[in-house]
Amino acid sequence: MAVLAVAVAAVWGLYQASAVEPSPTTLRIPALSVQAADVSPGSVSPLSATLSPASQPRTRPSGGATTQGGSLNSWAVQTASVIGVPARALLAYGRAEIAMRQDFPACRLSWATLAGIGRVESDHGRYGGAVLRANGLPSEPIIGVPLDGSAGNKSISDTDNGVLDGDTKMDRAVGPMQFIPTTWASYAADGNGDGVANPQQIDDATLAAARYLCAGGRDMATAEGWWAGLWSYNQSVEYGQMVFGLADQYARTVNGRS
Repeated sequence: MAVLAVAVAAVWGLYQASAVEPSPTTLRIPALSVQAADVSPGSVSPLSATLSPASQPRTRPSGGATTQGGSLNSWAVQTASVIGVPARALLAYGRAEIAMRQDFPACRLSWATLAGIGRVESDHGRYGGAVLRANGLPSEPIIGVPLDGSAGNKSISDTDNGVLDGDTKMDRAVGPMQFIPTTWASYAADGNGDGVANPQQIDDATLAAARYLCAGGRDMATAEGWWAGLWSYNQSVEYGQMVFGLADQYARTVNGRS
């Protein structure tokens, strides 16, 4: 999956401002806080949660979707006002975390990690001036640069006849979570239950990203698992550090420990 160059530059500035400097050898991930949820397609999902103790060692992006008995929608709205992430994007990240808790409980993937990836990849569906709409689609399709081997990108000839990316010569990463067409073909998901798997739709894209990160029985609540997941998403130490800094910042702010 390719990182949009402008997004990387913007996020790197945010990472440098973070107080956390991760190390794969010291990364520790506490258990997520979501206890139960109803995540039928399109539903409003009730959550119950307990915050991790403030004294717990924290050397990784921590936290699960945390509300005190409210709905996922209300959690997203409240959290958006605190961390500056669009509520519609947070709804997708929260849904994906809960879906993984139900379908792949051993993975222990956090919404905060997904939010960190979403920020780096597309500014939560807002790259290039796009607006993330209520239906989960950006106002303009998000399509990355041609993967032609230039500027440090891989060289990947067209694999989808331009269906997803509009390019019949080279592949491009698409959507809020920047899926390469071949990866989307393997992990495509219908996160909003409308019967269509669309990489431009943030619920679909985020659930697919979650499945990708959890592939092979990976445990995203361990140092090795978290970094292996991020490395599989983008083989760059700088990328992993940026996602780490953002995810940890989001989680600490929500949990009142920033």
